[in-house]
Amino acid sequence: MSSTEANEPAPNTTHKHITQQEIEGLLWAAADELRVAMAEAQYASVIFPLMFWKYLSDTWDHNHDQFVEENKELPDVLSVEEAHEIEYRDYQSFEIPFIERGKVGETRASWSAVLATVTQPGLGARVRTALRAIETANPDKFSKLFGALDWTATLDSSVLTGVMQAMNRIPRMHEDNMSHDVLGGAYEYLLKRFSDGAGTRAGQFFTPREVVNLIVTILKPENFESVYDPTCGSGGMLIAAAGQLKARGGRGYSLHLYGQDSVPDTAGVARMNLFMHNLTQFQIEVGDTLKKPVFKQPDGSVAQFNVVVANPPYGMKWDPWKASESRAFGGVAPMATADWAFVQHMIASMKPAGGRAGVVLPHGVLFRGGSPAAIRQKALEEDLLEAVIGLPDKLFYSTTIPTCILLFRAPGTKIEKRRNGVLFVDASARSVKGKNRNTMTGADIEDTVAAYFSGGDPDGGRGRVPTRFVEFDEIKTNGFDLSIERYIEAETQEAADLGALVASYNVARAQRQRTEKHMLTVLAEAGIEGLDE
Repeated sequence: MSSTEANEPAPNTTHKHITQQEIEGLLWAAADELRVAMAEAQYASVIFPLMFWKYLSDTWDHNHDQFVEENKELPDVLSVEEAHEIEYRDYQSFEIPFIERGKVGETRASWSAVLATVTQPGLGARVRTALRAIETANPDKFSKLFGALDWTATLDSSVLTGVMQAMNRIPRMHEDNMSHDVLGGAYEYLLKRFSDGAGTRAGQFFTPREVVNLIVTILKPENFESVYDPTCGSGGMLIAAAGQLKARGGRGYSLHLYGQDSVPDTAGVARMNLFMHNLTQFQIEVGDTLKKPVFKQPDGSVAQFNVVVANPPYGMKWDPWKASESRAFGGVAPMATADWAFVQHMIASMKPAGGRAGVVLPHGVLFRGGSPAAIRQKALEEDLLEAVIGLPDKLFYSTTIPTCILLFRAPGTKIEKRRNGVLFVDASARSVKGKNRNTMTGADIEDTVAAYFSGGDPDGGRGRVPTRFVEFDEIKTNGFDLSIERYIEAETQEAADLGALVASYNVARAQRQRTEKHMLTVLAEAGIEGLDE
């Protein structure tokens, strides 16, 4: 350990039990320092790299302190190089390297070292140098992790200082002081908070967690399986898959997680998110999944996985494949919308033995004509589509239109009672209205999952979510149109609407009664009487 490093101020060493609410409050206080410099929609590009940098630095410092404490005699018997080898073999899982090595200002690329220099000019440049040094020193784990870092050149030093000082009030973020459940929860909190502020632009990296949980609960990832998201955003579906497995008593950490996203900064958010949740068996890549899928088999075809999940961008224009493309079963999706192209990619990505997929898309995929109709027909003829789940409207930041979940199974792997047909589940009435978007409660999700597993049994889904299994011949008669209202009558929805009308009437009636009572009081005080009450 160099003398320069020894003189660095120690990171926040507060050792106290911190609640989820407390760390969330401290993180938001740090993020709120940015309010004078940028809109909330841009906070993520600054806060996530800084938060993860502090987490890495606190973890490295903690492990280094343990190494020094447990090996006090080593400096007397080993060279610096030998001590370094032992530390990184037995204590550290990544490196926080030196920057400006050989200069008077030689120091580590750590949070605490740079924080000690906030009063000196060029803070943004030093932050950028430190983060890039960490990426370079750990190419297998942290390559391009922190994104473009454009903000290090444009953010005023006084603002950056305020953010870092506010974030430093958080106790040391290593696992002996703060569980990964708390850290991961804090990261998810920020994702949600930034999404609320970003509005429709948030759809690029955040899928509402109730929708994610609904999909992964149905697909049920198992120990040591692979899970793949071709449009992974912040990595929420991959994390939820591990969390759902853990909740069932499985080993969430055993999953092999894969994701691809076209936006480098968003891919970086996903990598940091996975690390914060203590999930290390992952590979997140950057690129256009439809044009250049990164994950491939030796023969050049797309790689295959046990579970495939996605919430792709809706109605995205794209450069269509050639008809010879191996993924283009049933035809090629039109240039105007890549919705069915994403489905085709996901179907090609399912393992033949037990592969399954769940994708969130707008209702247009259920009934559009032209080439989407031909692809839809092929999927039905091959008996790949297992279920269609209609979701409530206004669940998403990126769109107000109603969406649905399509569930697919690898050829020949449906259970007997689901073969040669499609299960329709109408959960469109199961939501609670909110200011920015509607939400599904835990009970809404549980009832929808129960309806799916009941398979159309009228007693399934606790009788609250309409379901119906429709055989292939009936769908064929309807021209392979999958519109939910064709197969499930709207009686339940009408009943729900009637209930809402009754509730509205009761509120209006109470308001009228209060108004009349006030009016009669005013008239009585004015000496006017004789009105019927």
